[in-house]
Amino acid sequence: MTTSMPEPTAPSSRGAIDLAALKKVHPEQIDAPENNAPSWVRTIDQALFPEIVALSQQVPVIVSLGSPRSPASVQLDGLLASVVNAKNGAVVMATVDAETESTIAQAFQVTQIPSVIALINGQPVPMFQGSAEVSQIQSLLDELLSLGIQHGVAGTVAPFSTGTAGAEAPLPPLHQAALEAIEAGDFQAAEIAYKHALNDKPNDTDAAIGLNQVRLLMRTQDQDLAAVRAAGAANPDDLEAQLAVADMDVVGGHVEDAFGRLVNFIGRNFGDEREAARARLVELYSIVGVHDERVVASRQKLARVLF
Repeated sequence: MTTSMPEPTAPSSRGAIDLAALKKVHPEQIDAPENNAPSWVRTIDQALFPEIVALSQQVPVIVSLGSPRSPASVQLDGLLASVVNAKNGAVVMATVDAETESTIAQAFQVTQIPSVIALINGQPVPMFQGSAEVSQIQSLLDELLSLGIQHGVAGTVAPFSTGTAGAEAPLPPLHQAALEAIEAGDFQAAEIAYKHALNDKPNDTDAAIGLNQVRLLMRTQDQDLAAVRAAGAANPDDLEAQLAVADMDVVGGHVEDAFGRLVNFIGRNFGDEREAARARLVELYSIVGVHDERVVASRQKLARVLF
């Protein structure tokens, strides 16, 4: 069991999440606390994984990878949930069925279950494998919250009462329709819903970001990771090849790699291809979050190659 909290580090399994395997089911929230008490714990699949990663920019996120068939996993999730819920939104928890959602487990390089990993600003922080006592969990959680403060992640979020991470109020109807379509794997329907939302309200920033997210999912859902990477390596100045690798990197959580790839491409090329790469990079910035440290740093590098 881990006794000290390391700094967040990017996983070495590059681009491990394969969207071609997206499940067309909506995961149920973990059993709610008694008496309808608020809960900051939910079960996620690949479709909800980007949402949880984004939430880690506001509060630390604990990811528990296990199996409902494992008594040790079930017991650990119960202990973790009780400690997390006691923090009243200063930290949240996502449970993952590592057998069903094997690509998420692969992304975190899980070798045994149960395994517990945290996310801060989208970066994984290893915690422990196997069982743990409540006192050990509480101690590690306190360390995690301190680490979050050091990295500027020290907010609070509302409980998962609506099924949407961090939601404080019902979504507008078209946004709700888009979210439900995403969770059902119907990205085309989600794209249409977000387009309608933008037609109704052109300055709807959330709809614009949602549209970019859906288009990213559509572009990557049928891609073979190995083939995309091989094409990118073989054709460093081919626009489509580099855009494809950047997309897969963002989906896999390798944001800095994606940004660096496109900034370098822009620095080497001119004309329409340069502008197309810049436009895609701006889309990816919106998906990651304009205030994210990696976006801020990349914008500075982009400015240097453009001007």
